[in-house]
Amino acid sequence: MCGIVGLLIKDSRKRDRLGEWMVPMLIGMTERGPESAGMAVFGKPVPDKHRKLSLYAGRNDFDWKAFEKSARKGFDPKLSLLAKANHGVLETSDADKAARWLKASFPQLHLLSVGRSIDLYKDTGLPGDIAKRYNFEQLRGSHVVGHTRMATESAVTPAHAHPFTAGEDFCLVHNGSLSNPFSIRRKLEARGIKFDTDNDTEGATRYLEWRMREGDTLEQALEKGFEEFDGFYTFLMGTRDELAIVRDAFSCKPAVVAENDEYVAISSEFRSLAHLPDIKNAKVFEPKPEEMYVWRR
Repeated sequence: MCGIVGLLIKDSRKRDRLGEWMVPMLIGMTERGPESAGMAVFGKPVPDKHRKLSLYAGRNDFDWKAFEKSARKGFDPKLSLLAKANHGVLETSDADKAARWLKASFPQLHLLSVGRSIDLYKDTGLPGDIAKRYNFEQLRGSHVVGHTRMATESAVTPAHAHPFTAGEDFCLVHNGSLSNPFSIRRKLEARGIKFDTDNDTEGATRYLEWRMREGDTLEQALEKGFEEFDGFYTFLMGTRDELAIVRDAFSCKPAVVAENDEYVAISSEFRSLAHLPDIKNAKVFEPKPEEMYVWRR
């Protein structure tokens, strides 16, 4: 049992309230996932040739200033770095070189995400503690994808926490359990795709990103996913411009959507949406099985 939450703010004048509205949604799912939590926020894209890399250090005493100094010497003297506790978001004009340098010089750092728009934070512990640790209430952007986890098939570590990412500006959170993650993994590994964990959600994430890299739209990738994925799942996904949710054919994992002129909000349970402004006048519905719901900012 896990909790999923998502929010897309349609009104650009309200996007500075993204974190303020989202944190109660995340905390509201604590009982569904008290072991770890994470959030991917999609904000204003950096310049076309630049990329942001979200990094996890694993310890609060990591010396980010020394790391930034070393990185400027190592691969990009003009990079920028924003550090929060044991996470850092690095912006550079050469993401490939940065990734190679990180692996060689700072192998203890875990690369969580890459893209022009996405910043990603995840850690173990209670969702409320994690939200406070990384100042989630201050997050700004167009849309966000969050998750609270209760582990069922893999370890409780930051690496196994959601959201999972693959490629650029794509993330996925999952409530449920796939029964064929290793067959998916073998199919992708045969194509040279590498995995970081044994989590079933990573298999779904990398499969969908692979299909999009092969030329599918998100909707086309999901259509193929209905044929490929076996098990119970509610998937909530974010791209640079989209927020999307799908459920399996049995829809045994809960989900509810509230939509009005200001926002689209998604959660595993309505109680996480009850605080939102003008919720009484929102259209509230349960997503249908094997039907794709995609909203664009």
